[in-house]
Amino acid sequence: MNSRAWSSPSWYIQGPGEAERLAEHIQKYGDRGFAVIDGFFYPTYSCRFSASFKERGLAFAPFRYETEVTYALIDAAEAQARAFGANVVVGMGGGKALDTAKAVASRLSVPLVVIPTSASTDAPTSAMSIYYNERHEKIGYEYFSKNPDLVLVDSQIIADAPPRFLAAGMGDALAAVFEARASQKTGSPNYVCTDTGSYQGTDSAMLLAEGAYRILLRDGYTALQDNRRHQVTEALQRVIEANTLMSGIGFENIGCAAAHSIYNGLSCMEGTKPMLHGEMVAFGVLCELFFEAAPREQIETVAAFLHSVGLPLTLAEMGFDNSSETISRIVHHTEQTEWTRELGVVTDETAARAVAQADAFGQTFLSRVTIT
Repeated sequence: MNSRAWSSPSWYIQGPGEAERLAEHIQKYGDRGFAVIDGFFYPTYSCRFSASFKERGLAFAPFRYETEVTYALIDAAEAQARAFGANVVVGMGGGKALDTAKAVASRLSVPLVVIPTSASTDAPTSAMSIYYNERHEKIGYEYFSKNPDLVLVDSQIIADAPPRFLAAGMGDALAAVFEARASQKTGSPNYVCTDTGSYQGTDSAMLLAEGAYRILLRDGYTALQDNRRHQVTEALQRVIEANTLMSGIGFENIGCAAAHSIYNGLSCMEGTKPMLHGEMVAFGVLCELFFEAAPREQIETVAAFLHSVGLPLTLAEMGFDNSSETISRIVHHTEQTEWTRELGVVTDETAARAVAQADAFGQTFLSRVTIT
C-alpha cells in the first residue's frame, strides 16, 4: 500500500481590499519585502505598497515583471532581491508573475506571499513554477520544497478583472475532479514531494475537487454576471475560492490527466488566436469524458455549463481546424504525457478518436442550442 502526501499553502485569506493590507499581513514573515509585480499593476501598487510599508517601518523594493518567465528574468530578480536584503518575497499578478516570485523566494529560502490579480488558474496555491524561453515556448518546470506561506486574494481586484479570466479559471477548476478520479483509478502519484518518492493523493483533496465542481455548476454563471458588474457577491466569492484554493489543492495533491494533456497539445499549436490556459483545459475536459466513455447525461451537463460561461466546446472556437492532421498533432506522444494517468488503452489513435468525438459533439450541441 502506497503512502499518501498532502501539500497546501500555510495561510489563505480572501476578501475585498485585502491587497491594501499587505504590509499588515507581511509582518508575520519579515520586514524587508521584495515584490515581483505584473507590469499592468506595477505603477499603482508599487506606490501603494511603498507608502504602506513605510508607514509601518518596513522596507520595500518593487520589481516589474514583464515579457516571460525566463531564467534570465529570474536571475535578474534574484540579484536585485539579494542586493536589497529581502527576507520575504511577494508576487502580484497573473500566473507567470507569481511563478517568477516563487522561484526567487525558493532561491533565497525566504517566505513567499502571492497576490493573484485574476481567478483564471489554480497556480497561486501550488509549489511549482513553469518556465519559458524568449519565444514564449514552455521549456520546463520546477517543484519547490513548500507552497506559498500566504495566498492573499483581493476579491475586488478579481471583480474588476475581465470576466473572461474568471470563466477560464472555471474551465481549469472544472477539470480537477475528473482528472483526480482518473489519477485515483490508475493509482498515479500526485505532485507532492516528488524529490523523495512517489505518493498517492488524499481523500481530502478529492473532496475539495468535488466541492469545486458543485460550486461551479451552482454559482458559476451568476458569479460571471457579478464579475461583469464589478460586484463582490457571495456567488463570486465562492467561485474565486473554487478556482483558486479548492482546485489548486485538488490538482496538486491528486494529479492532472487527459484534460491538461489536451491543453499541452493545443498550446504548442501555431497560427491560432490567443487562448487562455483554462479555455483550452475546458475543451480538454470534454475530450477526457469521451475517452473515458462517460455517461451521456454527464457530458451534457458539462457541455451546458461550459457554454453558459462562454468556454469552448469545439476546435473551431479556438481557431483550430478539425483535420486528422491537426488532431494528431494535439495528441502525439501520449506515452510521454499525462494521458498515461487514464484508465484503458491509451495510444495516439485512441486519444485522437476522443478529440474528434468531443469536437463533433460540440458542433452538434452548439447547433442545437442555436436552433432552440
